[in-house]
This record gives sequence, C-alpha cells and structure tokens, in this order.
Amino acid sequence: MSVLVYTENWEGNFRKSTFEAVSYASETAKLLGTDVIAISLGEVSNDELNKLGNYGATKIISCSGIEKGDSQAATNAIADLANDARVLVFSNTYTAKMIAPRLSAKLQAGIVSNVIALPENSSPINVKRKAFSSKAIELATITSATAILSIAPNSYELIETGGSCSIEADSTAEKGAITIEEQETASGKISISEAEIVVSAGRGLKGPENWGMVEELAELLGAATACSKPVSDIGWRPHGEHVGQTGKAVTADLYIAIGISGAIQHLAGVNSSKIMVAINTDPEAPFFKAADYGIVGDAFEVVPKLIEEIKNLNN
Repeated sequence: MSVLVYTENWEGNFRKSTFEAVSYASETAKLLGTDVIAISLGEVSNDELNKLGNYGATKIISCSGIEKGDSQAATNAIADLANDARVLVFSNTYTAKMIAPRLSAKLQAGIVSNVIALPENSSPINVKRKAFSSKAIELATITSATAILSIAPNSYELIETGGSCSIEADSTAEKGAITIEEQETASGKISISEAEIVVSAGRGLKGPENWGMVEELAELLGAATACSKPVSDIGWRPHGEHVGQTGKAVTADLYIAIGISGAIQHLAGVNSSKIMVAINTDPEAPFFKAADYGIVGDAFEVVPKLIEEIKNLNN
C-alpha cells in the first residue's frame, strides 16, 4: 500500500504546485504508515527529479516517452503503477484535470478535487474541499479501495524533508491515440494559479495601451498579471490572464483589483485570496464589499503613486 503522486513538469522543470503535491503526499503517507512514490511523465533531468526527494518522495518512476497532453497514455501509465496504491495525489492543474477523472473511471476510484487539508482518517478517507466556488467547505468521504485527491493551488505548505530518492526509468509506457500537433507555452511569466500576489485590472483602464503601469506594479511586487473577463473578451489582454469563475481561479496571498467593478462571477474566482484590495472610482462598486482594503480613486492617479512608494521602499 503506497501513496502515488503525479509530478507535473513544465518544459522539464517542476513548479511550486508540484512540490506542494509531493509535500501533501508525504504527510498523507505518514498518516498511512507507508512511502511516497512519485510519477514523472516526459523528459526531466535527474537533477530536477532529485528535487522531489527533498519534499518527501522516496522513489521516482520516470516515464520519459509520454508527451504532456497525452492524457490517454498518462492515464494508462499511472493505472499500471497504481495496483498497490491507497491514495493518488494530483495538483489541481489543467493537465491533472484531464488525467485524474479518466484514472478515476479506469480504477473505479473515488475522486475529490479542490482538497485543502490532509485526510482526517484513513478508513474511509475523509477530506475537506472547497465547494460552491470556494464559498463553502465540504467534508467529503471516499469509500473505494483507492482514493484520488486533487489539491487546490496554494492550499498546502511546502515541507522540505532533506531526504533523497531513487530514480527508476519505465520504458514500458506506450503512447496513446492522442497526437500533440502544437503547443503554445507562456514563458517568462509567473503562473496566475500559483502566484502569491496577483495584480489584476478591468475596463477601468480604458484601453490596452494603459496596461504598462499594471505590469510595472506587478514586476515590482513579483506578482502575476491578470484581467477581468470583459477585458480578455475584447482582446485587450490574453485569455490566459482571465481570472474568475469562468477563467482561472486565484488563491493568492494578495489580490489587487484595479478598475474592476466586481461582478459575482469574477468574485467567485478570486475570493479564496487571503487579502483583496480594490481600486475603483465608483464607491458603490461591488468589489468594495468583498475587499479587505479599498481605495476610492482614479487608477491613473493611485497606481503611479503606489509604484513610486514601492520604488522608494526598495531603494
């Protein structure tokens, strides 16, 4: 009986969400009195794989022949390795959302997404998860022999164990029927779903030519940039920056909303952030009711002053 964790990589490198999943799997394994086996798909160097041992993985099975995006091949490969698994752990990423449900059906395993805490007991497994667009916490029970848990971003701490791991290459994994024709990868940017700080803006900025101050503020704060749905719909910003109920969910430590009124769909996707700041000229904007801090003022006056003060603090 083991705990398996899917360790997703981005162009051969692991991100914070991967280490969160391994840390979670490691603590879950301690509760079950077993070990953690990490599964890596695609080309990843041994130096990068060894990093997983620092977060609790004792063994890594590397299936380098499977392309990211081939969810059929990934499902089959993980299923073949999951015969003795009590729990399978995933980060709640887009790739995991393709694999975990297929794996649930193939293994006849109960699945819980948006998990925010360790299992409260092991037989059956009870875990807390976010529900109703993060407005409620649900205690879910899995009664199947194998449980699949998908961890919400930024919901579990990184726990460094200083341990080491063995690496085993698996060349038996076969490609699936999915063909990856082309991939577009955003480079040089902080992932919105993993960012600890997010600076977001809406139609209050009046046009895409005014986004320079948003990007400058984000760069000074080490933050990701984001936008509201109307902004991405009219082409001011890429759809990959759209946050909200119909876009990417945000669980940042700090979320700054500039010129965003705060429609319920937008708030549903960002209200898991620990601290929310709203900057808007309209004192009746709905976002002010949800925000921890609010500034009633013109973004074209407020944001440059914020940038200036941050620069003064950094000097």
